[in-house]
Amino acid sequence: MKQDPRRHPFRDSHQDAEAANRIPDTAQTRASAYRLAFTDHDFMCREELRPVRLQLELLKPQMMLDERGIRSTIVLFGGARIPDPARRDQARTPVLADLSRYYDEARRFAALMTARSLESYGRENVIVTGGGPGVMEAGNRGAHEAGGYSIGLNIVLPHEQAPNAYVTPDLCFNFHYFAIRKMHFLMRARAVCIFPGGFGTLDEMFEALTLIQTGRMAKVPFLLFGRAFWEKIINWQALADAGTIAQADLDLFRFVETAEEAVGHIVSFYGEDRDRSSDGQ
Repeated sequence: MKQDPRRHPFRDSHQDAEAANRIPDTAQTRASAYRLAFTDHDFMCREELRPVRLQLELLKPQMMLDERGIRSTIVLFGGARIPDPARRDQARTPVLADLSRYYDEARRFAALMTARSLESYGRENVIVTGGGPGVMEAGNRGAHEAGGYSIGLNIVLPHEQAPNAYVTPDLCFNFHYFAIRKMHFLMRARAVCIFPGGFGTLDEMFEALTLIQTGRMAKVPFLLFGRAFWEKIINWQALADAGTIAQADLDLFRFVETAEEAVGHIVSFYGEDRDRSSDGQ
């Protein structure tokens, strides 16, 4: 990379990294101690370097999203095992086959929100998913079909989750730390949309609800797709009746069934239609 002398007078790190690859091959230069610290993979993966890796994992997506001018996101959480309705016959269970309708709802919701995002040149309300299959694929797919961008926050898993084909390539990130990935999901969130899912979806849902409940995160539209599913697996009212949450905490989220209903609630929450009417007068 060519150095811009107007920025600083010192040699660029890329220059030294390239120069280090052209040095004579000797016992000294082959020693791990001689490697530049920032190019030494073994050194960077040492346990003592965990704080540095945490910082880097927070900083890299932050810088790249800032460079793209992305100011706000719409978060989609949901099951990786929920199939495209076109492949519902391959579902592991009849229930999963039935839940495939939420693939279509996620896809349509993402397309509708992305159409609105394009009015801000893709800077606001950008769809972000976990970047994998199922509901995540549906969200990225809907954004892609609407002609917009979408973000994928993948994570390295034992079964080697790969990014789905619809994530915008230069907005496709990979994480080692779940905690940092969760931060990036919520740092720009203007709405959180939860589709049926498993442990991962439940983990993400309850963490985000806890942040809002405790005032650590601003209240945003928090939408659970599929009342029947969510009320079957979680007895929300029992939590309030037991006193482990307040009755008012049940107002932190609402159930929706369709993409249009979800978009309508987000628009109403932010008063976007009123803002547009005022701009046009």
